[in-house]
Amino acid sequence: MSHIATILLLGSGELGREFVIAAKRLGARVIACDSYDDAPAMQLADGREVFSMLDGEALRAAAKKHRPDLIVPEIEAVRTEVLADLEAQGFPIVPSARAAQLTMNRDAIRDLAAGELGLVTSAYGYATSLIESEAVADRIGYPLVMKPVMSSSGKGQSKVDDTAALKAAWDYAVGNMRGDRARVICEQFIAFDYEITLLTVRHKDGISFCPPIGHRQERGDYRESWQPAAMSPAALAKAQDMAAKVVTALQGSGRGWGLYGVEFFVAKDKDGGEEVIFSELSPRPHDTGMVTLVSQDLNEFDLHARAILGLPVPQSITARTAASAVILADRDSEFFAFEGLADALAIDPAVDVRIFGKPATRPYRRMGVALARADTAVDAVSLAKQAANAVRIVYSPKAD
Repeated sequence: MSHIATILLLGSGELGREFVIAAKRLGARVIACDSYDDAPAMQLADGREVFSMLDGEALRAAAKKHRPDLIVPEIEAVRTEVLADLEAQGFPIVPSARAAQLTMNRDAIRDLAAGELGLVTSAYGYATSLIESEAVADRIGYPLVMKPVMSSSGKGQSKVDDTAALKAAWDYAVGNMRGDRARVICEQFIAFDYEITLLTVRHKDGISFCPPIGHRQERGDYRESWQPAAMSPAALAKAQDMAAKVVTALQGSGRGWGLYGVEFFVAKDKDGGEEVIFSELSPRPHDTGMVTLVSQDLNEFDLHARAILGLPVPQSITARTAASAVILADRDSEFFAFEGLADALAIDPAVDVRIFGKPATRPYRRMGVALARADTAVDAVSLAKQAANAVRIVYSPKAD
């Protein structure tokens, strides 16, 4: 055998692209799957399959065809009951079919975190109709945040300040949900001081943590991230304890190895300390973690690949001060080009840019990311934003 393992990658966006690079450097063979052809990860993989990850029969057929050693979901919208069936048949799911099933649905992961594990979360409730959402809002109070229980990258998420705004929020959530469940989660709005992603690696020798990553969001999606985020030792210990509990609980019948992006809010408590509040979890590399491409010797994709392949992962992971800033499209187009790359890279020797290779743009779609190192997080964010702003997407009405 000329490769260490065959991996069936479900979802082939920018995170999948970087994962393919990491996995192939370790000698793996990767078959990249997505609902559209020429997705970013497909451009670098050993093979490709084009089908919707929600098409259970197509997913089964791909597994039967390629007989992968590992099935690695990169997106939430996957037919998770098929993953459970495949796992029962002996196909290892990364990190486990249980993790995929619970994290695809915000209600399931929240019930696990708050109900079963007793983690600190915001007050919340579920609704399957506008009338039910009104009852939940009356119980937890305004302002609140409404989200579809199935979505990603902030789609369908909005802040609701009063009863008058509830219907518009409900319509927006249902109109942007994934799957066929018209169900939302209403969460108490947390006036947090900052929010972090704690990249948590579960591997053959235990659990390792990357230094915390701070990030800023708009429209429910990240715009800049920086590492390490300033955080008190006590707050970091709380976050690490909660992250370890939840990733361990997601093991199910699988090994549970892999990298998890665990998100927390941090707010001042009444005694002047820091309260750490569990928010969400992704059982895969996290978009805010793209900063690790320049901040860590082993980035989040390297760590994920090592963990799932059963290779050594350092117990102690350090980071240089760095930041990332996204490059966004503003319209639908298949005919576009990038300008200003030289200008961005000339800003500072510590600046880098990654273009994702997506074949089409749409409003607010991430098309690339600017990365920068500096002595402080503030300076690193400033450099990354300058570089991101220097890269321009130029559209044309048709191909040249």
